[in-house]
Order: sequence, then structure tokens, then C-alpha cells
Amino acid sequence: MATSDLALPSRPQSEFSLAAVARIYGGFLRVGFVNTMAYRLRYYTGIVTYFIYVSIYYFIWKAIYSHSASIEGFDFSQLLTYVAVGWIIRSFYYNNIDQEMATQVLEGKLAMDLIKPVNTQWMYIAQALGESAFRLTMLTVPTAIVLLLVFPVRKPAGVENFVAFVFSVFLSFFLVAGVNFAVGTFAIRLKSILGLLRAKYFLLELFSGLLIPISFFPHIFQQIFAFMPFQYISYIPVLLYLGKISGIGILKALGMQIFWVAALVAIGHALWSLSSKQITIQGG
Repeated sequence: MATSDLALPSRPQSEFSLAAVARIYGGFLRVGFVNTMAYRLRYYTGIVTYFIYVSIYYFIWKAIYSHSASIEGFDFSQLLTYVAVGWIIRSFYYNNIDQEMATQVLEGKLAMDLIKPVNTQWMYIAQALGESAFRLTMLTVPTAIVLLLVFPVRKPAGVENFVAFVFSVFLSFFLVAGVNFAVGTFAIRLKSILGLLRAKYFLLELFSGLLIPISFFPHIFQQIFAFMPFQYISYIPVLLYLGKISGIGILKALGMQIFWVAALVAIGHALWSLSSKQITIQGG
């Protein structure tokens, strides 16, 4: 089966304008937003779920900090803010690109993606961005309001840090999307990647610093994580929020995030190019 190129097919030069590309992928973004509306109840219950997560962490860390005023540079107030803000932004950047690709393979529907004259990778990312836009309004903002009202969450360290934090969270979405698309390509070869998805789910939350700040890990692991993209998903954005990264460090952190976004997109592109040549259709 011939696969679609990752670039748009040959067309008149006028059609390659930025506006034309924006219209094409904006359509997929709207599809992702509208499709997610069918699962509104999931996001209402999600607010409760995220509140429970943060509450559990609150009592755990409160017990730990009863024996120490500061741990690895975090006092209890900072760590509570770290946990709350980490779960708030997770409600935005989370997406299911890999699960969607796996489902398309199992149901034999991936062929429809191949015949669309668009970049398959960016089609999935655009749809996921539409889903995240919906999550922002129906899950992220309500969750933030509830947590801010119940727990003594700190305000951003400053305007500069807050602006950097918002931009960093936006980049976090693309980091997660890049990882998920790369993982999703394995469904073409393996057919079922349920075990891989479960492992990725846990490891991503651990390595990103969502479950525990990376500075709490042994030094050797911190050095290893420094050469990986995962800390830029959650750990670095929250440090920006808390003001633990400032000045030129902000530019360096955002620069590294942009680098890893480009690297993960390139890796996903390469994996798709290799895997799409070996597609077999099943189901239907």
C-alpha cells in the first residue's frame, strides 16, 4: 500500500501560504475540540479526581515535613505548590495520540490517515491540541480554581516567571505529543501496544518530575535526567512558576524545551517513515 508523504503534495505555490496551512490543520484542531465535547462528563469527574490526587499528596508531604522544615531546597509551602501546579498543568498537556494510533491500527482505519494529503504527524498533534484546548476550559481552569480555593498554593514568583511558565506549559504539550506519536508508531509493527502504553504512562509521570521533584532523586539520576527531555514536561515549568529558575536561566530552560520539541518531532517523523512502509491492515 502506498503511503502518504509527510509533506503536502505538489500544488500551486499560492496554496502553500501560512494561511492555507493554518486552515488545513485548524480544521483538525476543531475536530479534536468538537470530538472531545462528547465526553464532557469525563472532565467533570476529572476535577474531582485531580482534587483527590493533590489531597493525598498534601497529607503525605505534610507528614514528611513534620520532621523537617526543608527538603532539597523545598519548604512545605513550595512543595505543595509544586504538586498542585504540576497536576494542574498535567490536565492540559495530557493527550492520547498513541492510544488513538493504536486503535486506528487495530480497527483497520489507519489507511484513511494515509490517503489524506497532509502531514500525518501534525494531523494527530493538531487534533490533540484541539482536545487540550477543550481540557483547558473544562478541566484545567476549574481544577485550578478548586485547588487554589482549598489549598494555600503560592502565587507565581513574578510576572516574568509567570509568562515563562505559560510558554513552557505550551511547549510541554508538544513534548508529550512528540513522545506519544513516537510511541504510537510502534503499534504498526506490534499491533497491540497496551503493555508499552502502561509502561510509558508510569515512566513519563516519574521521569517528568510529576510524582516527585527530580531534585529529590539521587545525584546520579539527576545527571541522567539532565540529558533527557522528560524533566521539561513538568519539573522545569513548575520551577519557573516558583521562581527557582530566573534571569538567563529562563531563556536557557525555554531554549532546551524548544530543542527537545524539535528533536522529538524529528524522531517521530523518522519512526513514522520507517513504520508506515510496513503497514498491514486488520480489522475493518
